[in-house]
Amino acid sequence: MLLDGEDWRRFFDAFEQEAWRFEAQPTYTMPRERENVSRFLCGEQKPADHNARWHDRVRGYVESGRRIGRVRVLRRPLTDYQRYQFAWGIPGNIAAGEDIRVLDVTHEDYGLPLSGRDWWMFDESRIAHLNFRPDGTQINREAYEGDSSPYREWKRTALEHAVPFEEYVKGLDV
Repeated sequence: MLLDGEDWRRFFDAFEQEAWRFEAQPTYTMPRERENVSRFLCGEQKPADHNARWHDRVRGYVESGRRIGRVRVLRRPLTDYQRYQFAWGIPGNIAAGEDIRVLDVTHEDYGLPLSGRDWWMFDESRIAHLNFRPDGTQINREAYEGDSSPYREWKRTALEHAVPFEEYVKGLDV
């Protein structure tokens, strides 16, 4: 089942305990981010309200007792988009209450499915695939109806080898 618009919002917001994302694209080509990525690459300052809607949502989840997190998979060198996220995106998400960790697979893939598909897992049972073109443009989101146990194992593996974002970026020149 494809998840668009309000269907996606309802599917996402229905989690009771935890929403967790496996994020593996080297670049996301999101129309609403294009201007900010360009501004970052030109050396401009981050706008004060950058990503404010997402931060409000994250704070709401956390205040209601729910957890939200992700593992950001990457290979070095960082792409321009990853540098943008590291400088402008992720710190604000963490301040809002999101647990973000980094898994560097430059030298080892840890047996994870690094096929170009991202996914969200909700309450360790509901899965949503995020499908992308090679350039990072999202094609669609779809509810996965199959067995969620491989996803729980991939999550466990990713968390076992990932490090907190703040630890990973120490000494990085973003």
